[in-house]
Amino acid sequence: AAVGSGPAGTFLGFMAEGTLLFRRGEYDKALGCFDNALKLRAADKHCLVARSKCYLKLGDTENSLKDAEASLQSDKTFSKGLYQKAETLYTMGDFEFALVFYHRGNRLRPELQKFRLGIEKSQEAIINCIGSPSSVKLESKEDLCFISRQAEVKKANQKLPIKLPKECTRKQKTVRNPKTERQLLGELYADKAYLEKLLKDKDLMESSTKQGIKVADLVLSGISYLDARSEFWQQQKPIYARVRERKLRQQRWIRDKKQKPAEVGRYIVKSMEDIDMLLSGDAPEESCKKAERVLKTIQGWSDDEVPNKNELIGNLYSCIGNAQLEMGRLEAALQSHKMDLECARQSNLPDAVSRALDNIGRVYARMGKFQQAVDTWEEKIPMAKSSLEKTWLFHEIGQCYLELNKAEAAQNYGQKSLQSADEGGDVEWQLHATVLVAQAQVKLKNYQPAIMNFEKALEKAKLIHDEAAQKAII
Repeated sequence: AAVGSGPAGTFLGFMAEGTLLFRRGEYDKALGCFDNALKLRAADKHCLVARSKCYLKLGDTENSLKDAEASLQSDKTFSKGLYQKAETLYTMGDFEFALVFYHRGNRLRPELQKFRLGIEKSQEAIINCIGSPSSVKLESKEDLCFISRQAEVKKANQKLPIKLPKECTRKQKTVRNPKTERQLLGELYADKAYLEKLLKDKDLMESSTKQGIKVADLVLSGISYLDARSEFWQQQKPIYARVRERKLRQQRWIRDKKQKPAEVGRYIVKSMEDIDMLLSGDAPEESCKKAERVLKTIQGWSDDEVPNKNELIGNLYSCIGNAQLEMGRLEAALQSHKMDLECARQSNLPDAVSRALDNIGRVYARMGKFQQAVDTWEEKIPMAKSSLEKTWLFHEIGQCYLELNKAEAAQNYGQKSLQSADEGGDVEWQLHATVLVAQAQVKLKNYQPAIMNFEKALEKAKLIHDEAAQKAII
C-alpha cells in the first residue's frame, strides 16, 4: 500500500497472519491483523466474522455482535455470519435469540452439524434456565392464536422482553456451593478465592490505584463477573460435552484402568470441537487431516475401552466426508459417507443411517448422478422427522427429477415439499417449492397453472424481500 493510504501489507497477507495467530491463541495480535485487513477492504464479510471471533475470545461481546451483524449487511444468508451472531448471542446468555439464528442457519445449511448443535445447546440452556415447557401451564385458553414462524423471528429480532413465570425466576439463584462453583469455574475458581481473600484485607480495600479507582471496587467487580460466569455456566453446558459425558456414564465408556475416563472424554470432546471449528472456519483440509488422525487413534483402542467405538468411527467418517466435499474431492467424500452408513447399520443407529443417506445423496447430486441421489434420498424419506427436513428432502428429490427430465415426478415432489413447508409455516421454503412445481409444469406444457404458481411464488418472494428471487421469477 502507498504511504498514507493504509497499513503496509496486502489484505490476504493480513488475513493469513491473523488466522494463524488466532489458531495459536494470540487473539490480541490477530485482532490487529484483522483491523488492518478491514482498512484495506472495508466490510469484507469473512474478515468481519474473523474479527468477531477474536472479540468473542477476548470477552468483548458487544463488538463481537457488531461485527457479526455487519457481516450480514450485504448477504442475509451468509452462514458464517449467522453462526457467529448466534454464538455471540449464546455467549451473552441471550439463548432465545441465539436459537432463532441457529435455526435460520440450519434452514439454509442443513448439512452443517454446528447449527444442529447450536439449536440443541440453546434449547437445553433455556430449559436449564426456566424449566421445561411442560412445567408452564397456561391459565386461559382464550385469545390464543397461531402466528407464523416469520412473525416469531421478527419479534425476536426486535428483542422484546420475555416475561418468565415467578417459579422460573426463583430458579435463577447464584451458585453458592463451593464444590459446584469449583466445577463450573474450573481454573477461574482459584482467582475467585484469591479475590475473596483480598476483601478481608481492610487496608488494601481502602486504598486506590494511581488512576483514582478504589481497589475495593475493582475486586468487587471481579467477583461479580465470576459470579455471573458461574450462573451462566450453570444454565448452559455445551451440548456436545453434555451428550458425550452422558454416553460415557451410561455405557461405562472406559473399563481399562490404564486410561482415565475423564482424559479420554476430554480428548474426544476437544478433538470433535477442533474438527468442526476447522471445517466451519474455511480450513477443510486441516479438518480432514485432524479427523483422520483421531480416527486412527480410536481404531487402535479396544472395544472394552470404547463400547460405542463403531458409532464414534462413523461420526468421524462423516466429518471426513464433509471436509472432502468442501475440497471438491467427490469420490473420496462418497466413500467416506458410505463408511459412515456401514458403521451406522452395523450398530443399528437410525439417526446415523439417516445422516449418512442425507450426505451420500448430496455427493451424488454434486457429481451429477441424479438418479443415484434420488434412490438414496427416497430411502431416507421414512426417517425424516420434522416438517422442515421433509420439505428440504422432497425439494431436492424434485430438483433431481427435473434434471432427469421426469417432470411428472418433479411436480409430485414439489407439491409434497410445498405441503410440508405449509405445515412448518416456512415462507422461504414455500417459495422454493412453488417455483419447483411451476418449473415442472412448464416442462409438462401446463402453462396456465405454471403462470399461477410463478405469481404465487412472486408474492412470497416479495413477502420475504428476496429481490434476486423476484427478478428470476419475473
